[in-house]
Amino acid sequence: MEQEWQDQTNRMKGFHTQAVSAGDPPDPATGSIGLPIYPTVMYAQPDMETFKEVISGKKKGFFYTRASNPTFQAVEAKIATLAQGERALVFASGMAAITSTFLALVSSGDHIVAFQDIYGGSFNFLKNELPRFQVETTFVETGDLKALEAALRPSTRVIYFETPTNPMLKVLDIEKIVEIGKRYKILTVIDNTFASPFNQKPLNMGVDIEIHSGSKYLGGHSDILAGVVIGSQELMSRIQYIRYVYGGIPDPHTAWLLNRGIKTLGARMERHNQNGLQVARFLQNHPKVRKVFYPGLEDHPQHEIARKQMRGFGGMLSFEVSGGAEAEKVVRHLKLFHLAGSLGGVEGLVTIPAATSHRRMPKEEREKLGITEGLIRLSVGIEDLEDILEDLRQALEWA
Repeated sequence: MEQEWQDQTNRMKGFHTQAVSAGDPPDPATGSIGLPIYPTVMYAQPDMETFKEVISGKKKGFFYTRASNPTFQAVEAKIATLAQGERALVFASGMAAITSTFLALVSSGDHIVAFQDIYGGSFNFLKNELPRFQVETTFVETGDLKALEAALRPSTRVIYFETPTNPMLKVLDIEKIVEIGKRYKILTVIDNTFASPFNQKPLNMGVDIEIHSGSKYLGGHSDILAGVVIGSQELMSRIQYIRYVYGGIPDPHTAWLLNRGIKTLGARMERHNQNGLQVARFLQNHPKVRKVFYPGLEDHPQHEIARKQMRGFGGMLSFEVSGGAEAEKVVRHLKLFHLAGSLGGVEGLVTIPAATSHRRMPKEEREKLGITEGLIRLSVGIEDLEDILEDLRQALEWA
């Protein structure tokens, strides 16, 4: 029954249908439509021969939840279907997903090239943690493909990037980066958190590995900590080994919440896309706002690239007021937007990246990227648009 259900969902082409149905058929034991939670650590085996076959992977089954769990397996199948990848893995957090991926792909003496505009936690890991294992990262100007190619070495194993970037919403041409990676036989890894699988499918454009913070748009309700990695069976087997050794798994209840959140991902993203674009246009025309960073605006430098590779432009945007004091006043007077260091929830969230996500980045490097103390990042929620605009309108009076 399970295989028949999976074959049926694989034939379903619509994103919303796949989000609801892929990966979790009605429970064959009870008929439950809701995915069961398996809060167990171990699984009894009928005999030693079966035990050996399950542990070795010769036979399907479960032996220890650090290796896999039926609840994990269901949400992983759903995510792989939505991203159109061969296999997905869930992790305890987005950073667990990122660190496990790199630990699986590089060894002492290897080299990574990353674009400068990446999440602060990723930057910290690449710059300050991996050198302890004799792994060096070269950071190049975001979007500069000539600089990317010039930075490659014989020891380069990974090209790492985000698009749209956090928090400046720069857009990189995925197909051109993939072409460079394939020409030099170097793996390409993307953090696709800001776009979500609804708005962007990097694996279809040739990217080798796609990473998400499941705490953000995938979960969608600001109530879980999770990460996701998607790619080929071969690469996921390497990363699953690291997950097993280092233990970066979520608990089964978190995996269940992630699965439940993903069922409404498409519906939520449509609303995020609509609200995000209207908020960006409102801010673009506000006299207190110096600059708006949103790929859906026609004057965004990479708007045409975004149109080519994205289905929608998302609910993430940043805007700049005159300085840090003014930014803090705006944030302090927002009522609908909550001041919090995350994104992608149904509710509106706001932060000042220079003081939160990129606080560990040296000031001169932050400002070189445009991350000034006057930069405000919004995660636009799914509330009514007029309420969102009114909240921004009254808060900007204090700038």
